[in-house]
Amino acid sequence: MSKSDTTSLPLVYACSGCSSVAQLANTVAVRLDRGGLAEMSCISGVGGGVPALTRVARSGRPILALDGCPLACVKACLASAGVAPAQHLVLNRLGATKRQHGECSEAEAGAVWAAVTLALSAIKDAPPQLADKSAALVKANGTLRHRLQ
Repeated sequence: MSKSDTTSLPLVYACSGCSSVAQLANTVAVRLDRGGLAEMSCISGVGGGVPALTRVARSGRPILALDGCPLACVKACLASAGVAPAQHLVLNRLGATKRQHGECSEAEAGAVWAAVTLALSAIKDAPPQLADKSAALVKANGTLRHRLQ
């Protein structure tokens, strides 16, 4: 899929911490990306304030945020960039158990995948809008720039 093909897709950001649910979040995001259902982008870059990656997050494309646990690191990283996800899922609230040094079961992964695809469908069916209500795209010098109000 070319870069121009992916810009019409929702963005997906995932936790990739050390727990079972964190790794499941990352696995699900990779599956969405490789399957052409969403474009995965780098939450570490957003949290770290990398300009190119914060521009992507602030682009106005709908965002699916996948956190493994209630610490909600993905949601916090997006908020630090002034962005709110269209959908935010916390995997251990979807039936997956947080384990250190372990994996999620196939049943847990299946339940999470079902919830994620449902959330993604809701995003795709929603009318286009800015991901962050406090953000605005303004036309300046013939180009679009992002400005936080």
